[in-house]
Amino acid sequence: MRNDQHGLAMTGAGAAAARHYDRAIDELLHLRVEVATETRAALAESPDFPMGNVLSAYLGLLTTEADDARKARARFGAFRDRIDESSLLPRERAHVAAVQALLDGDWLTCGRLLGEITVEHPRDALALAAGHQVDFFTGDARSLRDRIGGALNAWREDDPHFGHVLGMYAFGLEEAGHYDRSEEAGLRAVELNARDVWGIHAVVHTYEMQGRFGEGLRYFDARLPDWSTGTFFNIHNWWHYCLYALESGDEARVLAIYDSVLAGGETCMELLDAAALLWRLHLEGSDQHERWRALADAWPVRVAEPFYAFNDMHAVMSYVGAGRIGEAEKLIATREAYVLEPRPGVTNRDMTLRVGLPVCRSLVAFGRGDYDAVVDLLYPIRHRVNEFGGSHAQRDAVQKTLLEAALRAGRRDIARVLVSERVSVRPCSPYNWLKQAALADELGERGAAAAARLRADELARTGGRP
Repeated sequence: MRNDQHGLAMTGAGAAAARHYDRAIDELLHLRVEVATETRAALAESPDFPMGNVLSAYLGLLTTEADDARKARARFGAFRDRIDESSLLPRERAHVAAVQALLDGDWLTCGRLLGEITVEHPRDALALAAGHQVDFFTGDARSLRDRIGGALNAWREDDPHFGHVLGMYAFGLEEAGHYDRSEEAGLRAVELNARDVWGIHAVVHTYEMQGRFGEGLRYFDARLPDWSTGTFFNIHNWWHYCLYALESGDEARVLAIYDSVLAGGETCMELLDAAALLWRLHLEGSDQHERWRALADAWPVRVAEPFYAFNDMHAVMSYVGAGRIGEAEKLIATREAYVLEPRPGVTNRDMTLRVGLPVCRSLVAFGRGDYDAVVDLLYPIRHRVNEFGGSHAQRDAVQKTLLEAALRAGRRDIARVLVSERVSVRPCSPYNWLKQAALADELGERGAAAAARLRADELARTGGRP
């Protein structure tokens, strides 16, 4: 029996397999593609190494790619058939149960079981990292904060991975609305490890939520070598960079980054970032048909079967943006059939039913110019769109779609509420003031519209909050 680098006992691992496993965990926390290579190396040394098989399964399941999940299911099933589970340590058995719940589509049970592991083993970095991602994919802001916060006092500042745990905590703090603490924790995480791209990501999320887009651009620019290459998270952080550039009104810069970095994505995560960016341009009347066409071509194989409703939304965005409404409707029809079948414990079924389908239908309605239907579909669910995952920044595409539809439909009362909410929370956002101006135009208040546009221009020049 051997211990991992965090002092936790493991069975079934030779010395070489244990070394590869420790390296794999390090690569995972750095979000580097080498995690897969090190995991395979660990299993090549010790094929029935329980924690190696658990890690391999998590890697296959947390990509949100149906084909990866199918392969992970087959590998893990074969592993379970080969071993005597009664010989595993209690922590290992708990991981096997958590993986099996995830394989069965029960994300919530998986997250709960991983939480139970970290109560007893708060230094289990894999349980923390996998649980953190499950919380993200299910949109659970409280657990994003408390899963990591509850384990934090078991880690010391001189632990090599303390900074990574702190970076996860910073993101949870941000999603839960604790922006001062999230900035503090995120900056400290990056101070401890300059290439902690998740910690950097937590800081830029904080600036996004506070409308500090100028500061966000400067933060990104100052650390360009640390986050822009060498990980499977590069494109997502470039997407955040583009959100800042959009807020400043620099569409040319956004499209240059899109063409050089975001176009041609190969994973669901990369494709949804591309779709989310083009959709924000689409809402403002920017025609990007050729970019949409290429993006729409990439989605069918990845959404051929239901797996994650959040991905479905971005596929529908792509179809609508490319003018391929029929493909969007076909995808929606398959999901409508999917939710009619009883699927006890399958989290994605409930996500699709409660949020995914209304959002996807609203995108098609927007593409058809039926803005009243968009409002009717989105307004009742606007406070629970977190239920199908993603971050506040990602889900803002849905809220912006609702606001734009309310303005175009002449639904003045709803538009007033939505604009007031946005300006009150982020008065330093040029976008919010431009929508205040559009509402004032709708109401015939020309002076107020002009003043709002002047405010938007001023904020765009100064970078928002100083």
